[in-house]
Amino acid sequence: MKTPIVFAVCYVIGTLALLAQPNPDRPDLRQGAYFTEAQGAEALHTFAQTYHDRTSWEKRASLIRKGIREGMQLPDKPKFAPLQPIRHSVRKMNGYTIENVAFESIPGFFVTGNLYRPLNASGKTAGILCTHGHGANQNNRLMEYTQQRCATLARMGATVFAFDMIGYGDSQQCSHKLPKALKLQTLNSIRALDFLTSLPDVDKERIGVTGESGGGTQTFLLTALDDRIKVAAPVVMVSAHFFGGCVCESGMPIHNRPTHQTSNVEIAALAAPRPLLLVSDGKDWTKNTPNVEFPYIQNIYGYYGAKDRVENVHLPDEGHDYGPNKRAAAYRFLAKNLKLDLNRVLKDGQVDESSNTVLDSSALQVFNAEHPRPAQAITGDEAVMAILK
Repeated sequence: MKTPIVFAVCYVIGTLALLAQPNPDRPDLRQGAYFTEAQGAEALHTFAQTYHDRTSWEKRASLIRKGIREGMQLPDKPKFAPLQPIRHSVRKMNGYTIENVAFESIPGFFVTGNLYRPLNASGKTAGILCTHGHGANQNNRLMEYTQQRCATLARMGATVFAFDMIGYGDSQQCSHKLPKALKLQTLNSIRALDFLTSLPDVDKERIGVTGESGGGTQTFLLTALDDRIKVAAPVVMVSAHFFGGCVCESGMPIHNRPTHQTSNVEIAALAAPRPLLLVSDGKDWTKNTPNVEFPYIQNIYGYYGAKDRVENVHLPDEGHDYGPNKRAAAYRFLAKNLKLDLNRVLKDGQVDESSNTVLDSSALQVFNAEHPRPAQAITGDEAVMAILK
């Protein structure tokens, strides 16, 4: 299997371009390239007039968090089902293991994914959630670039859980374009974090999350809403002018509220003062990150005396993916901030992923003939929307 340097770029950018205009039927939404680049930068300037120090920023931060929760209709205490994880098909690899996992999020809906664990770990390990972006075949959790990321992090000493977007991989109980996809995916992210932190050998004080594109949106939203996340690395997503082009990112009104407007830059800044890495490139909506988004967020970190805790790795000649150079940047950042052993994956000073085993997608599937989806699982968009009320 060849390493995908760019994962279905034409498909992704072409699809998102369809939502790159204001939606006349939903004036409360900010979707796709809602702003021009200049308008996005100007909006940040306007937002910045509402605070000037840590106290005034935290007042705005509280307002933004409240707006996210209200906009996605997220209750303060969601009625989750008991976890009762389904775990099977453990495979031993070179320095790590992989197993297939599912558990209920809200009653009747299952989160599906793979758990990567380091072999011969001494003491508790860091825990990392790996989200994924949109791709043409809707099997992103099972693709080589995701397997490489998870396996390498496990070899570095982390316990890693990679889970499906709804409508992707094993998560086939509803379509991805569910009207409340943003709410459901956020609930699933919270429940995935519950699962990861429930593992007895995971250190709850060393929890990270990283993902690209739509998975980058999940990364900064979960970090904004849940302080159990200690380190975050959203990849190729944080933009002043682009709001996410899919319903799972911007299909509910979290940016435009009766009390305020905001953008994904400020939502990402809600991580402060926790370590945050922005990975950007020159061929998508993150091309201005070094000059627009990063300085804005760094200024907010400055209110905490923590400018050194936010970093930007910009790859001007690259495009929209989570390719080897972007993974290498994330590995180094996560190793530093989660106390992982980067030396385990270095060869001649460079990250070497050749020891990883890329499995056939069928080996990583959670539900199959031998392990069917549980009988209580609901199916169909209408049924899933009903339980999200």
